[in-house]
Amino acid sequence: MDPLIVLFGFGVGILVGLTGVGGGSLMTPVLILVFGFKPVTAVGTDIAYGAITKTVGGWRHFRQHTVNQSLSTWMAFGSVPAAVAGVYGLHALEKATGRSFDNTVLTIVAAALMFTGLMVLARSLFLPKLVARERETLILERRHKVAAVVLGVCVGFVLGVTSAGSGSLIAVGLIMLFRLAPRQVVGTDVFHAAILLWAAAIAHVVAGNVDFGLAGTILIGSIPGVWIGSHWSIRTPVTALRTGLGVIMIGASLGLLSKAGAEIPAVVLAVVPLVLLVVVSAPALRRWVRPVPAAPAPEP
Repeated sequence: MDPLIVLFGFGVGILVGLTGVGGGSLMTPVLILVFGFKPVTAVGTDIAYGAITKTVGGWRHFRQHTVNQSLSTWMAFGSVPAAVAGVYGLHALEKATGRSFDNTVLTIVAAALMFTGLMVLARSLFLPKLVARERETLILERRHKVAAVVLGVCVGFVLGVTSAGSGSLIAVGLIMLFRLAPRQVVGTDVFHAAILLWAAAIAHVVAGNVDFGLAGTILIGSIPGVWIGSHWSIRTPVTALRTGLGVIMIGASLGLLSKAGAEIPAVVLAVVPLVLLVVVSAPALRRWVRPVPAAPAPEP
């Protein structure tokens, strides 16, 4: 048992419980880049441990009444079959690409991470403008049900192939399509992701892509992590945390592209995440350093 993997699992578990984001988007590149696992094993194992982790988090959010069960169910009607199709699409790709399969999977995962990171940054920087239109409850009409199924299909297939996006992409959809308030976004996101991940995990187990020892080691850290993060989610401001996650995902995607054979200079790998972090943090830094105007003196 590698204590470092347990530690990473604990940290990712906290992030998942807090924000609904970060499971596959962070653990898959860590398993590939830091610990050297084959891409297909990293994807399958990540999904398998994620199913259990998000089940724990989903139960916590369900007990806290932050889950829209109807919306989760309609998303699952699309995402579950699409995730299974994604797993078998991955194996079709393995047969078609032969020796270049690992690099192909790395490139696909990197693209999914890049897109997910950009969506997370967009959510943190631009979607707060929708706060005034957010709602705690949503009565589903036919158009909402159709949108939920379509969103589920798109995210389910991406997850089956890459393990990324079950939290980040669904969360963006819940904000843009359904205008849910933050607590409902995180709770519904994690609850639905648990359903989706179980379907994809079973398919990956059947396909032989899961390292059970590795999954168990991650779970030792991720289960207490997601329990703690879910408890904190109702009282913790997470905008800055999501911004940092988005930057990390983009940096990880560049690292995966480099591992896949893309000639990305080391200085680019180091500088791009730092520049992004400075750019997205600039408004908050300006507010922090701006002097507070003195209160007007009371008239005599």
